[in-house]
This record gives sequence, structure tokens and C-alpha cells, in this order.
Amino acid sequence: MPRIKTIEIEEAKCTGCGQCVLSCHEGVIALRDGKARVVKESLCDGLGSCIPACPQGAIHFVEKDISTCPNAESKKDLKWPVQLRLISPLHRFPQKDLVIAADCTAFAFPGFHELLGNRRVLIGCPKFDDPTHSSWALQTILESQTFESLEVILMEVPCCLGLRYLVEDTLEKATKHIAFTSTILGVDGTIKKQELIRPRE
Repeated sequence: MPRIKTIEIEEAKCTGCGQCVLSCHEGVIALRDGKARVVKESLCDGLGSCIPACPQGAIHFVEKDISTCPNAESKKDLKWPVQLRLISPLHRFPQKDLVIAADCTAFAFPGFHELLGNRRVLIGCPKFDDPTHSSWALQTILESQTFESLEVILMEVPCCLGLRYLVEDTLEKATKHIAFTSTILGVDGTIKKQELIRPRE
């Protein structure tokens, strides 16, 4: 069973100061009865911005089976968030076709949205994003849900290949070994290459 990283608040240590509520940009934490409580676990991005904000050290990361998190969300036609580093692995996608794209592709390729269609997209940058976090989030998403198709869209510049390698390595670690389409876009705004990448033997 896939595992997710989320937060846990030690009630005995919490003084109800509210600093964690202010530091959490996802709305995961709220004050209830004078104590900080996790109220929307499915929105937790696993980055932990609330942890250093707590002066009592009452918040820490925990890992748990995704099946023990009953409030995973699924919203019809939800298109946000798109950043891989911000998506909660608890999130449920109603779309069964997934695109993982380098974040510059939508700006460098005029026909990106036509290429995307009605598929769900997650974007990231292999140069600036934390590869460990991206791999963990992507692996959890792919293992806990079923997608009918997967496409990786990247630019022809060297650093973008890191996104394809990230997906390949993540799929190798995951229990589901699936093929995906790799689409390379040119800096001149054209599609340079498309190929099917099969799972490694």
C-alpha cells in the first residue's frame, strides 16, 4: 500500500498560538477548542512549512498508509494545483489521463493547451525542484490511482531531460510498470519528437 508524508500535531505540546495556521498556505490546520488541529489532511503538500513555525515543536512529519487517510479529495474537473511540488499525494484525480510537463512548455509552445486537451496536468522543473520530493509525490500518486495514459512533455534543452529520467526512475520504483509517451518540444515552438517509452526490463 502506498505511503504518504503528512503532519501530526502533539496536542499536549500545543499552546494554541496559531503560528502554524498562518504558515500553512494550504489550509490544512485550523484552531479548534484552543488547539491546532489537522482539518484538511488531503491538502497537505508534505513540505512542512508549519513545522519550523511552531515555537513548541509540537508538529512533526509522519508517514502513513494512504488507506488510513479517509479524507482524500476528488473534485470533478479540478485543474489545480498543477505544481508537482505542491500537489498532495492524497488528492484523487477524476481524470484518467495524466500529463507531466516541464513548467516552461506551456509558455514556449503556442499550441500547448490544444496538445493537453482535457487531460490532467502536473508541471515541474527538474533543475529547480527537489527531485526526492517530486519522485516521492509522483510515485505515491501513480501507485494509489489508475491512469489510462501518461505523457511526459519537455523542451529540447538538456536540463529538461531530467524530467523524463525522473518519471522513468519513479515508474521503476513503483509497483505499476507502465509505458508512457515522451514528447519533446522545440525552442522554435514545434513538436520535435514523440516516442513511446516502455518499462525497463
